[in-house]
Amino acid sequence: MTQNARPILNGQVNFPVCMAPMVGLTHVAFRRLVREYLPAGAVTIWPTEMLNSRRIPSENLNTTPETLRSPDETHLVPQILGNEETPIALSVQRLEEEWGAQGIDINMGCPVKKALSHNYGVALMGDSDYAAEVVRMTVRNTTLPVSVKLRAGHQNDLVYLIEFIKKLESAGASWVTLHPRTTEQKRRGTADWSQIRSVREVVKIPIIGNGDVQVADDAFKLMDVTGCDMAMVGRALTARPWLLWQVGERLGFDAPSGREGHRAPATAAEEGAEYGRSLKRLLGLTEEVFGRAPFSMDLGLRKFRFHVRTSSPWLQFGHDLYARTTKAKTFSEVGHALDEFFGREQLMTGRTELRQ
Repeated sequence: MTQNARPILNGQVNFPVCMAPMVGLTHVAFRRLVREYLPAGAVTIWPTEMLNSRRIPSENLNTTPETLRSPDETHLVPQILGNEETPIALSVQRLEEEWGAQGIDINMGCPVKKALSHNYGVALMGDSDYAAEVVRMTVRNTTLPVSVKLRAGHQNDLVYLIEFIKKLESAGASWVTLHPRTTEQKRRGTADWSQIRSVREVVKIPIIGNGDVQVADDAFKLMDVTGCDMAMVGRALTARPWLLWQVGERLGFDAPSGREGHRAPATAAEEGAEYGRSLKRLLGLTEEVFGRAPFSMDLGLRKFRFHVRTSSPWLQFGHDLYARTTKAKTFSEVGHALDEFFGREQLMTGRTELRQ
């Protein structure tokens, strides 16, 4: 953890980088892939995709794609979207008692219109008192730590943001993740890390910083500049899941299980080759989880293609790779396309214009 870092997940976390909850991406197959790059002995938090609290009470958690989990997954902190106590209470109780959650994260950062129209997500940032009440209603219905992920809001007003987070703290939030972009920015422009520092200096709960982390150096810089307790990585982790390994290497952790005696990829060519290996591994995991009953090959392929579409901008000629995976009609054909493409040296870029 960073110097003077505050404990997260009741002090169980000892690693300063975590994955962001991402719709369509943070599913069980991808979590399994990223865990394989987690350094030995490292403990971090693991999110789900955004889960709607109005649906969770009636869903089969074992056959809903967004709530699928592996039996050996630990330190899961599912993210819920909601603003009413009854569905929130039913949701968190099921996630805690049936599903194995070890924390609950409330989404107050989703900027999509559907969430805004229902007063979900970042819409809650327009009413600090009601947002605090959403935290209270969640806390009183679970024994787990409750966190909040939020944006800079519509206002981009630092004074308002600080007061807003103080109210969440008073309502019982155990930690807050701040992605300092406004709703209107979505993923454009630059994240204002100074907001993270300002918040970190005035609240007692841990603060996780999120935004513009694309390489290991960015994670260390974010923590150094802002003093935040952890760095959260979004879309760049789809391209560079070994970023956890790179960070751990610099912190003195042992290599991930199964990679003993090896060093993390470092050069553009090494990362390009590792990206190919990671995609081949993810393809197998995706087929195993989503490519068969009760799901379908079509669902599995759509999830894999979306991952490639998201991650390929960090690869030179990534557009060609995406086109090849789109043309392939079966998992076998996709695997052949990957083998053919990565049979030649491929180079990763450090950073792209795609913001996190």
